Amino acid sequence: MKNDLNYAVELIRKADGILITAGAGMSVDSGLPDFRSVGGFWNAYPMFKEHNISFEDIATPLAYKHNQELAYWFYGHRLVQYRNTIPHEGYQILKRWAEAKSHGYFVFTSNVDGHFQKAGFDDSHVYEVHGTLERLQCVNNCRGLSWSASSFQPVVDNENLCLTSEKPHCPYCGGFARQNVLMFNDWSYASQYQDFKKVRLESWLKEVQNLVVIELGAGKAIPTVRRFSERTAKAKKGGFIRINPQDAGVPKMHFLSLEIKALEALKAIDRLLNPSQQAVE
Repeated sequence: MKNDLNYAVELIRKADGILITAGAGMSVDSGLPDFRSVGGFWNAYPMFKEHNISFEDIATPLAYKHNQELAYWFYGHRLVQYRNTIPHEGYQILKRWAEAKSHGYFVFTSNVDGHFQKAGFDDSHVYEVHGTLERLQCVNNCRGLSWSASSFQPVVDNENLCLTSEKPHCPYCGGFARQNVLMFNDWSYASQYQDFKKVRLESWLKEVQNLVVIELGAGKAIPTVRRFSERTAKAKKGGFIRINPQDAGVPKMHFLSLEIKALEALKAIDRLLNPSQQAVE
């Protein structure tokens, strides 16, 4: 089914729990870059294009060995950008819908920006499958642990592409620390923190009887989110709403595709879902 907002309203109303699955398209509406779109990475970081450095070249543990200054600048720059960006209104719309359900919500996201938590979602119900920039880990993964990056306040020199503040260190071995994100060719990612949340997600899914999966901005380049959304909706015989302006196709007739950007779609559905509230506003 395609572009039927009324069907989206029906699926959300009858659900007793909402699984929110999100890819980079969810963050784009807040003004953050999408590295997976055509030319996306080099549009955001033209200085890398000049040196023919791809996203895969810099988003890897190998960068901390072979180009440490640039790797820390890239991490620091993204962290500062994400922290300075306000999550768009769509996060609050989702949170309001989900909190009204008897089983609430769980978030499954490949985004590493921490914006669901920044928007007020409970961290214990946000499974960041690729990790988050808001946590640190040992470069060598000496203990298999990660910790909050709240004390890491990077100061970046965007002209010379380096940090002017101190680099983060591991409190266990004293070596350097890096973002707790699953990068390319990454055999040292410390997954334990997210693994616990994965177990919570699996337990939560068992409790929900009438699930609706709302997928936002999940592309095909790395289809982790799309596959999980489809697999879960099928297994639970639940409703499924895929929101994506470019890749909105769905594998089953009763699944819904909305060829709209995330924020636009959420606001349109909300107007139909809560007409009285819109009138008051």
